[in-house]
Amino acid sequence: MSPGPQLGLRLLPKAAASRLAGRLARHPASRLLIPWFQRHYRVDTSVAVVPAGGFTSLQEFFCRALKPEARPVALDPGVLVSPVDATVGACGPMRHDVLLQAKGETYRLAALLGDATLAPPFHGGVYCTLYLAPSDYHRVHAPLAGRVSAARHRRGTRWPVNPSAVRRVPGLFTANERLIVDLDTPAAGKLVLVLVGACLVGGIQLVATPPFELQRGEELGRFEFGSTVIVVAPPAAGLELAVIPGARVLMGEVLMRAAAGAAKTPPPAAC
Repeated sequence: MSPGPQLGLRLLPKAAASRLAGRLARHPASRLLIPWFQRHYRVDTSVAVVPAGGFTSLQEFFCRALKPEARPVALDPGVLVSPVDATVGACGPMRHDVLLQAKGETYRLAALLGDATLAPPFHGGVYCTLYLAPSDYHRVHAPLAGRVSAARHRRGTRWPVNPSAVRRVPGLFTANERLIVDLDTPAAGKLVLVLVGACLVGGIQLVATPPFELQRGEELGRFEFGSTVIVVAPPAAGLELAVIPGARVLMGEVLMRAAAGAAKTPPPAAC
């Protein structure tokens, strides 16, 4: 990272700015910003569920629901679907416990999960980084049917997670505040979804307190403003990526599928 951008990012009071942004976005007066935001980021509201009186705040607009028909969910039993609308970032098979953040920058799974004892079952598995831009739909859905058995909050900073910051800040995903969600699935065993907070992200919310059950495509949680989701599958699941870096993917579209020659009966989900 060059000194100028790094210094500017480090000097930004990220946590305070995020708290302030959250308060302002929830204030009723923030609804006046919605038309500008919609035009500036070219947000498609034709697929959104708009309340009868309109959105009451910028926060409500950010966390808008979509019409049920807007995101059909792939139902092939051999696929794992995208939990979000996003741009695909670094992804692929892990080299043991190493994930790629950006070209020339890597990080370790144990650091991402914040607990070295949780990482070994996923060594050599498949991961996919999904970046939510400001214009994206901000709710997170289950990539497979299963049971949300645990959610662990890891404290951290609030670096921006846009592509520029991802290239410039070493270990960004392991430094930021994040929520690590365990999803125990009959189809692929235990998956991990890491919901990464970012500068100006007011919060990360789940729809319920674990444990709770979800069908594929059902809402799991939401970001208050945009951020990143990292999906990690164990090698025993026998999955391979169905997307490439830079691709756009919508919630419900195929993200991973059973690899050729993979075992047809995956390991049972851990409880």
